[in-house]
Amino acid sequence: MKILIVEDETAAYESLVEVLKEIDPTIEVVGNTESVSQTIKWLNGHTLPDLILMDIHLSDGSSFLIFEHIEIEVPIIFTTAYDEYAIEAFKVNSIDYLLKPIKTADLARALVKFSKLTRTDIAGYVSNVNQLAPAPRYQNKLLIPHRDQLLPIDLQEVSYFYTTDKNTAIGLADGKIIPYSKTLEHILSHLNPANFYRANKQFIIARNAVKNITVWFDSRLLVTLNCTVPEPIYIPKNKAAEFKEWLVKA
Repeated sequence: MKILIVEDETAAYESLVEVLKEIDPTIEVVGNTESVSQTIKWLNGHTLPDLILMDIHLSDGSSFLIFEHIEIEVPIIFTTAYDEYAIEAFKVNSIDYLLKPIKTADLARALVKFSKLTRTDIAGYVSNVNQLAPAPRYQNKLLIPHRDQLLPIDLQEVSYFYTTDKNTAIGLADGKIIPYSKTLEHILSHLNPANFYRANKQFIIARNAVKNITVWFDSRLLVTLNCTVPEPIYIPKNKAAEFKEWLVKA
């Protein structure tokens, strides 16, 4: 059995590989993609696997966005750390839904379920799963609680979202910094991926805020925005090509 793992957390990917080998040493992991754009590119350029293990939240948005761009002809087992997405995943008759951290017994059960699918079952499932994503509706504004007020913030004014520990803040182009109670994962799921990019664990940055890019000595990219930021913004080496493609994409 050949499996593609769609997962943007290294530790979670490595754990999945170990669990798969424990269940069946003959399983071959043929690839690992970390984002919506990487997954689309991989599926368009490689022989299709037998099965996909797909995290719902990826570095550049919800994996459901993948279905807006391509039809996937392979059954999927969804994985996520967030319970609230279970219902949405089950609506498309996913083979199974696994909550992180993934247990060996749960994944083994899902693989047994997959192995029992007939060709007719798979054809029906594939037909349903590709109807998963409706046309996305992205926010144009945020309504931010601030003291005793609600501040309407136009996303065109936002240069970055930043998190440290459990605190998140919004950085505006004019230099203002506004506290925000949402996690970066929640924020990213409501943003247009054409306009905002998850640079690393600390930052989501706006395309129109990028002022300059410096190639660092270890092939990381140092991104300068149109405003002061709490700490330097580095794009990891393994995301550098994807980031540059995103930045110049029409």
